[in-house]
Amino acid sequence: MTPALPAVLKFGGSSFASPDAYGELARALSARVEAGGRPLAVVVSAMPGETEKLRGRLHEVDPHPSDDRVAGLLTLADTVSAHLLAAALHRLGRSATVLAGHESGVTTDETFMWARLEHIDPEPLWYALARHDVVVVPGGQAVDGRGRPTWLGKNSSDLSAVAVAVALGAGHCEIHSDVEGIHSGDPNKITGTRLLEHVSYADAATMSRQGAKVLHHRAVRLAEQHGVTIVCRHNKAPFTTGTLIGGTGERADAVVLNLRSTVLGYPDRTAADRAHQAFRADGVDTVRLEDGPYVAVIGGYVDQEETRRRHGLAPARTAGIPVTEIRGGRTAVHIAADEDEAVRLAQKLHDNLAVPASATGLPTL
Repeated sequence: MTPALPAVLKFGGSSFASPDAYGELARALSARVEAGGRPLAVVVSAMPGETEKLRGRLHEVDPHPSDDRVAGLLTLADTVSAHLLAAALHRLGRSATVLAGHESGVTTDETFMWARLEHIDPEPLWYALARHDVVVVPGGQAVDGRGRPTWLGKNSSDLSAVAVAVALGAGHCEIHSDVEGIHSGDPNKITGTRLLEHVSYADAATMSRQGAKVLHHRAVRLAEQHGVTIVCRHNKAPFTTGTLIGGTGERADAVVLNLRSTVLGYPDRTAADRAHQAFRADGVDTVRLEDGPYVAVIGGYVDQEETRRRHGLAPARTAGIPVTEIRGGRTAVHIAADEDEAVRLAQKLHDNLAVPASATGLPTL
């Protein structure tokens, strides 16, 4: 009899608000192994704030560290989280192991930061899953062709999880976070948002590229290329399913607000075009705004001064925070002066969204 395919799950940093959370999740995972009779491949992120602590220490030593140092150090926070979960599972009597970036079979190009996937070797995962109930994979990690550590970028645990699903031939990849799914706006900042139960790959990728903290857009594209359905679920029992991302979906009108994103203003359009190209060459997510010499750097966590220095870019001024309105597949980016204005603008734009009938009937997985 052919053994059942492993289930692939991802738990973001919000799942580990305290050390006790590892034990709580380990109990839930152990129960799932018992009930389902199949092993689990679990991708995890670092505890909240741990990656930035490492970044802060690095910048104390070197204000402008090289990319290979950043990639080698920041990924350690996710590795710690993976070993803590494996330890919690071991305490329950479950066999668990950790496959860090250099062990997972994921290979990228030689860009240390925001590296691009080039190859996924399934053999290390299958070998580990044949011997353990749970294989824990630290998110965002890989190596280049020379075996050097690379980083897939901020919030790239989603991408790691989809890569694992692709390697194992899994039809679904479960993404667990502090909200059950994708909403028409950030429910922590905007009132009256609605849950989008079915979202197409294209719409999910658009929202992500604009800064929505729902999924890594490259994870969505990889899932689309290989026909992997992304299942968005809450990260606490009973792990409610909220959104399915696949080939089709309901109309995803939404407002995207990410207070870590920044709009940079340049002297002219030529300077803005050059800056946009430079950021993209470095793997940084940016949006070139149409109305003027502006570039939105999405999601923060970017050493903008280092990019300017390395590429010889013109100095930029901080113009504000982008607030993006998505209607019928079209996007319009507005610039708010500060965080308070950004929240007010996002609420106003969301209040004016048309509200189509919600899709119903999520399938049982």
